[in-house]
Amino acid sequence: MEGSRPMTSPSPAKRFNWGNLKTRVVSATVLVPMVVAAVLLGKLWFLALALVCTALLAREWGKISAPKAPNAVGGVVGLFCAVAVVAAFLHLFFIAWSVVLAGAFLAGLIARGAVERRADAAYGVVYIAPAVIALVWVRSLPDGLGWTLLLFVVTWFADIFAYVAGSLLKGPKLWPQISPNKTWSGFIGGLVAATIGAVLVAHFAHLKLVWPAAALVGLLGGLATMAGDLWESMLKRRFGVKDSGDIIPGHGGLLDRVDGLMFAAIVVAAVRLIDHVGWAH
Repeated sequence: MEGSRPMTSPSPAKRFNWGNLKTRVVSATVLVPMVVAAVLLGKLWFLALALVCTALLAREWGKISAPKAPNAVGGVVGLFCAVAVVAAFLHLFFIAWSVVLAGAFLAGLIARGAVERRADAAYGVVYIAPAVIALVWVRSLPDGLGWTLLLFVVTWFADIFAYVAGSLLKGPKLWPQISPNKTWSGFIGGLVAATIGAVLVAHFAHLKLVWPAAALVGLLGGLATMAGDLWESMLKRRFGVKDSGDIIPGHGGLLDRVDGLMFAAIVVAAVRLIDHVGWAH
């Protein structure tokens, strides 16, 4: 594609790295309690978490999409995303989505000359804002705590068990041209774990979901998690980078860590919206 960076060739598959797993566990031990605390407390605490994550995601997007002017592009993308998230927190959803659309257009115009393609800056707004808006909306519902926990459990189970199952069982590659380390065994293991996780959360959090419905939500959320991970891999290959950043030891950047969550948040929010407006009854 004219104006885009050359795609990097697939790297060879790696063996299971127990040292990396240990680093991941240590990172999770530090980060997970903070995330869980913000989820449990909700309201301004959850908004603060959402805005911090939005700023970090925008910064990383500027870094990988506009290495010549990462702060400028990241700042523009982050500003529009943050305004949209705050509007969603105030339940001003028309304004929130209007800011997303207008922000994407304006980000592309403002970033002219700072990125190889202005669409890269515009896409940063479309990529980040809707996922965070979905998270904020789900948490704001009367049963939002249970649904938010379900979302995180589904995503974490899909990610962790896909990593472990794929590394231990190995087998045929899922999509070697895009992500040479992912296997079908990991894909299936992640989906099974996400499905079981959703059923467990629905039961213990007393969500109004019969177990087949909870299993379906888990399956769809697991699929979305895998899709988000693969999409992020494609984006990194498109920009010729290995990781989106190095803020989280063992995981790379925040985009590397929440790529699946961003897709899963949209899917879970859509399922909750269907039930919210009564279409499922």
